[in-house]
Amino acid sequence: MRLAVAALLLGLTMMATGDEGNKDPCVYEALPDNDAVLCKGLKVFYPELGNLGCMVVPECNNYRQKITYWTEPIVKFPGALDGAAYILVMVDPDAPSRSSPKARFWRHWLVTDIKGADMKKGKIQGQELSPYQPPSPPAQSGFHRYQFFVYLQEGKTISLLPKENKTRGSWNMDRFLSRFHLGEPEASTQFMTQNYQDTLHHQALGGSSEPKDKPEPR
Repeated sequence: MRLAVAALLLGLTMMATGDEGNKDPCVYEALPDNDAVLCKGLKVFYPELGNLGCMVVPECNNYRQKITYWTEPIVKFPGALDGAAYILVMVDPDAPSRSSPKARFWRHWLVTDIKGADMKKGKIQGQELSPYQPPSPPAQSGFHRYQFFVYLQEGKTISLLPKENKTRGSWNMDRFLSRFHLGEPEASTQFMTQNYQDTLHHQALGGSSEPKDKPEPR
């Protein structure tokens, strides 16, 4: 009897520790500390995933493919002032790759004249200077950061130059901010993802397991 109990306990121990080296594709992974410094007061919600702020898009359920065709996320800034107007910017600083960002910054979304009351609720309604373009990291380009910034508009009329409107890539974001005397962002965040074809589990997965530790909608 004692031998049977010992064998059972040994089996349970092996089950609990045997897969430690295998990374679960459905666990939400936080960004490393050097990237997490950008995460300040902003929440970005995508369908099925919840708040992706400061997270890596999970590998499971084809999320890294789905995010390339989902419509714009819900972006909430709980600290927005009701009487203020804000500017929302979404960029990829890693185009075409983080190791060689020759097309930095790729402008994915630019909206001005967003009311503070709407920003609190996640209603991005205003003047859309660059319509939302989903994350679309090229194959074999590694992980890309997708960064969101919210700036206080302070009554300024914001516009893009004709040459800026011709392309989204290689956008001189610093020059844009300087042109309109925009200071530090009021809030910011980012998430990371890579091309779904580069995902190790892409061929092996096929189930529909739910991500673990999924952030609660807020």
